[in-house]
Amino acid sequence: MKREMDQKSRTWPLLILLPILVVVAILAATWAASTFWYPRLPWQLRPPYEIPGDIEFYYIAKTVISTINITMLIFLLILYADIYRKTRSEFTIGLIIFSTTLLLYALVSNPIVISIFGFRIFGLGPFALLPDLFTFAALIVLLYLSVKY
Repeated sequence: MKREMDQKSRTWPLLILLPILVVVAILAATWAASTFWYPRLPWQLRPPYEIPGDIEFYYIAKTVISTINITMLIFLLILYADIYRKTRSEFTIGLIIFSTTLLLYALVSNPIVISIFGFRIFGLGPFALLPDLFTFAALIVLLYLSVKY
């Protein structure tokens, strides 16, 4: 009986996190699509500072994945702070530092943050998306292990 109660108390973070991630993904996709990808008439000239149409999709995907990563990292930091509060383990401090570093990476690579500071996004097409995909996979593993143990 106690084991079932303990397992239920460990699943509540996932029940909270999943709807939050869905909402964040929808909001980030909406923002990115309205910023990077809008139809033009054939006779309208493209300004020189605008992103070419063939890589706009990659930046929309990068915005969504990077924003989801930021949300998961904030959630992980809250979980690790709670674990540290209970155990005072040095390993947990390492996890907090690791998560903070990944959070900073996710923040500085997010196209929303880049555009807030006035920079235009232009780059390597699909290769601009790959680091965020790898970070996303690592975060899923960390989140699974953090909730499980």
